[in-house]
Amino acid sequence: MMRTVHGDEERFRKSYWGALPPTDGRPVYFAGDGAHRDEDGYFWIMGRVDDVINVSGHRLGTMEIESALVSHPAVAEAAVVGRPDELKGNAVAAFITLEADRQGDDALVQALRQHVAHEIGPIAKPDDICFTDVLPKTRSGKIMRRLLRSLASGETITGDTSTLEDTTVLERLREATSP
Repeated sequence: MMRTVHGDEERFRKSYWGALPPTDGRPVYFAGDGAHRDEDGYFWIMGRVDDVINVSGHRLGTMEIESALVSHPAVAEAAVVGRPDELKGNAVAAFITLEADRQGDDALVQALRQHVAHEIGPIAKPDDICFTDVLPKTRSGKIMRRLLRSLASGETITGDTSTLEDTTVLERLREATSP
């Protein structure tokens, strides 16, 4: 565990030891990741709590939107990113892998948007939903959201992609997201 932030001891204390109230009089370390425990006692790491999208002045956590999408019975996995929007600042773009027996169609898009509106609120409804058979992941299984942000924004993907587990994913996603 790190012991300080170089040259800024106070920032270290506030960021990592002051974000949560003390338990039993002892400070609590805050790593910045969100998780929940299921009914079987297993922990599910959801992602960074500071990964937010500013939509029409509302700060929405991508983790909460992803969690709402995955709670729908048709969804196996979801990744949410922001894309620039002239009116709202950012729009919500969702990349979704469906359960094996499901097919993505316009009715499911509307059902998922309504599901998110019910779980979180209307402002969190994804503007774009892209169904995909696989998400771009590193060999260790981490979703490469920077690539999804580039795809959602219509930008050319730049930077290192050498850690990508399956290099064909990008081309399939480009085809799925192109108009």
